[in-house]
Amino acid sequence: MINFFGIVGTLMAVIVLWAAVEPVHAMHIAEGILPMGWAVLWFLASLPLIVVGLRNLRIRSEKEPHLKALVGLVGAGVFIISCMPIPVPTAGTCSHPCGTGIAAILIGPTLSVVVSSVALTLQALFLAHGGLTTLGANTFSMGVAGSFAGYGIFVLARRLGASWVISAFLAGLISDWATYGVTAFILTGALHFEGSFWKMFVTICLAFTPTQIPLGILEGFVSAGAYSFIHSRRPEFLQMLAKGGAA
Repeated sequence: MINFFGIVGTLMAVIVLWAAVEPVHAMHIAEGILPMGWAVLWFLASLPLIVVGLRNLRIRSEKEPHLKALVGLVGAGVFIISCMPIPVPTAGTCSHPCGTGIAAILIGPTLSVVVSSVALTLQALFLAHGGLTTLGANTFSMGVAGSFAGYGIFVLARRLGASWVISAFLAGLISDWATYGVTAFILTGALHFEGSFWKMFVTICLAFTPTQIPLGILEGFVSAGAYSFIHSRRPEFLQMLAKGGAA
């Protein structure tokens, strides 16, 4: 639990700095959009991964003391990166980079779920980004789907012989697009009512397309750059992180 509060403390400091220089915008799946039954469903879907992540954090921190600071740093990065909204009026939400792809390959997907849930909680409480009733849905789309998609494509690309840089690029790209694919699925499942599920799903995906395609590519380059920087300057960090992640 010490590690958990360490992450929260780091992100709180980032919030103060961020709120001092940036205006507030609505983002993520907004408060009140999902019916209560759907909100509870996505809380229950996200909760097991958060519990597993906290358990992994406790176990790994006992063996790797430096992991505490690194997880807090990665959490702060996820918080900042996911605070860059571009409104998507027809979808009831907005586009933004996520940061969970590079987080997952650095600290592992379950720890990435934890830092995502903390970042989303603080954004909902203090920045009016997302909401408490939609916290489970936002955690599932950005934390669970984004982290595991990014981690999975990174591992697959490496096994197929891709370079570190290409693998990290794909992790950032696919994690971003997976987040928005799942966001569209969540919104459609809750809001299509008597209409066609697939028609509404395609409509929401098309609404995201103009902003999320370039943002996903940009996030791929950012992930590749960040990974390449660490790989060239401090490769010992990646060797340490490889014990619990894909690095």
